[in-house]
Amino acid sequence: MAVLSIISRTASRRSVRALGVVAASAALALSASGNALACNINEFSAEAKCDGDNGVITVTDVDPAGIPATVTVSLKSTGEQVGQETVKGSKEGTTVSFSVDWKPNTEYRVHVKADKYVDEFIKPDVTTPSTPCKTEEPSPTPSESSSTPSEETETPAPEPSTSAPAPSQPEGSTAPAAVPNDNAPSPAAGDSNLAETGANSNTGMIAGIAAALVVVGGGAVFFGLRRRGANSNS
Repeated sequence: MAVLSIISRTASRRSVRALGVVAASAALALSASGNALACNINEFSAEAKCDGDNGVITVTDVDPAGIPATVTVSLKSTGEQVGQETVKGSKEGTTVSFSVDWKPNTEYRVHVKADKYVDEFIKPDVTTPSTPCKTEEPSPTPSESSSTPSEETETPAPEPSTSAPAPSQPEGSTAPAAVPNDNAPSPAAGDSNLAETGANSNTGMIAGIAAALVVVGGGAVFFGLRRRGANSNS
């Protein structure tokens, strides 16, 4: 009987130990599976891209447990918050977008807070592309009609004369007579007689006076010679 009781006690102890090992193994397995199902930062990703002419930052959560997480996007240089959204992940992935009027090569930080599992930033930081989403349209070139001057341009007015105007003469006044040139040669005597011929010439009267003078002179000579002869005979 004593031997049986000892064997019985030994078997029960072994059973207890086996049950303890099984329980510990189960606890470890549950702990591992719980950690595997828990949310972690590696299940989040962020990207900056263009949505048409606007820039957006997208955050994707692939947490199969679907634990709600708060995502906050802020500008890295100033810390200014751009937006905040709550996302519930899925095995296929759940994405939230933040519209941002960002400039090329701008850095943003994305923070994730999911209950007691995650409270950190996504690495690396998000950098916007080097080219803007909206390309500026080139300014229109001036048309030929605007660049070519119009043919119907006005003729420029003549420039005013710099010379002084001639003084005006009062009404009723006559122009001053031309002063004769002293250096001009005087006309010859014959030229003056020739110039005096014509309808209004006094040639006849002058000839008559000259003939009378000749007669008077001849008479005087005659009487003078006669008287001289009478004196010489006496």
